[in-house]
Amino acid sequence: MHARRKFHELLERNESPIAEKALSYIGMLYDVERQASGLPPEERQRLRDTEARPVVTHLREWLTGQRSRLTNGTRTAKAIDYTLKRWAALVRYLDDGNLPIDNNWVENQIRPWALGRSNWLFAGSLRSGQRGANVMTLIQSAKINGLDPQAYLRDVLARLPSARQSDLDALLPHNWTPPIKV
Repeated sequence: MHARRKFHELLERNESPIAEKALSYIGMLYDVERQASGLPPEERQRLRDTEARPVVTHLREWLTGQRSRLTNGTRTAKAIDYTLKRWAALVRYLDDGNLPIDNNWVENQIRPWALGRSNWLFAGSLRSGQRGANVMTLIQSAKINGLDPQAYLRDVLARLPSARQSDLDALLPHNWTPPIKV
């Protein structure tokens, strides 16, 4: 997605026909991923080997050829350089059916925390910052586990004062079950 973004910015500015072609290759890779959606990792891996790997190979050869014709410092050259320098990381997903094609999901999950980082510089002390980080981790973990963070924290904070050390693992978001209402 990061490499795609560089070419997309070029295309928006109408600066490079190379960007349009690069985006079409990248689009083919995402088409394969749409086909692979919902498949078990082994089948996704086989589909990537037969459908995506040839596109990736051709894309790299094409980018290398295009780069050899460009002047250093142009935006198109920079986009290609960015992509080729990170090639191993960009194509790592081809070798493991468990890996997604990009990390957008993770980036979207951490965005609120990254945006608030400057607001939290003044937590008061290192210990306060660590406590804040722990609370934010619990909230995000609750969301990832499909829980209502407010209901989860309300219940855990009510149970915590009387909980034994051996009961604490059951209060973590991935183990927590809501109390039974009578």
